[in-house]
Amino acid sequence: MPDVAAVIDDLRDESNELDVLVRELRSEQWAAATPAPGWSVAHQIAHLTWTDEVALLAATDAEAFAGEAARAMEAPESFVDRGAEEIAAALAPAALLARWRAGRERLEAVLREAPAGTRIPWYGPPMSVASMATARIMETWAHGQDIADALGATRTPTARLRHVARIGVRARDYAYLVRGIKVPEGEFRVELHSPGGELIAFGPPGAPQRVTGPLVDFCLLVTQRAHRDDLAVRAVGPDADQWLGIAQAFAGPAGPGRAPRGGAE
Repeated sequence: MPDVAAVIDDLRDESNELDVLVRELRSEQWAAATPAPGWSVAHQIAHLTWTDEVALLAATDAEAFAGEAARAMEAPESFVDRGAEEIAAALAPAALLARWRAGRERLEAVLREAPAGTRIPWYGPPMSVASMATARIMETWAHGQDIADALGATRTPTARLRHVARIGVRARDYAYLVRGIKVPEGEFRVELHSPGGELIAFGPPGAPQRVTGPLVDFCLLVTQRAHRDDLAVRAVGPDADQWLGIAQAFAGPAGPGRAPRGGAE
């Protein structure tokens, strides 16, 4: 079982690192387009703000969250974009930054105080506190990558990426199901090398279907922040190869992914 406090510490650190990237931006930089169509840097932070606030609602008022989830299901393709747009349009950068900070700090406090065994309702199955914190790390890192790309900034990979990889592996079957594809039988072996040279592995060592590569590249793949042709992630076996073409660590509809840097897919 993961050390819940340590996972929440990593969420705090991931958020703080992104905060450093955006806190001194000029107005025109907040308006800069990111790789996500129609989303500026402000939209990316607004999305994180919205999701933190919804997670806080889920953790503190299950009945109110159930109403929020029901409204979301009325527009499953657009409710996430709508949430980001409403916040981004309503707030100037300084106010947006303050709201993001306040929301994530409140969520961190609630997660730290949650009793052992707490299950938090969500848009899919209920989540443990550790799983919720891990999901927030994944989202913060992925949307932070969009912001870094928009600003031309280079981020240093950290060991926190193991959380993103873990979600990517655990979401393997979902990537098939959301596309109406039969899920392969058996586990895959995934072997990733961290920035510090540590081997991070998932699945049985003898599995014939295998994925290998740098940890950061795998995380870019499963969050669909880069095309597999631009990454050093490799598959052995037809099922593993198919997975690399559809993998996604996030819930919701099948993502379109990114075109390779050489041009459109």
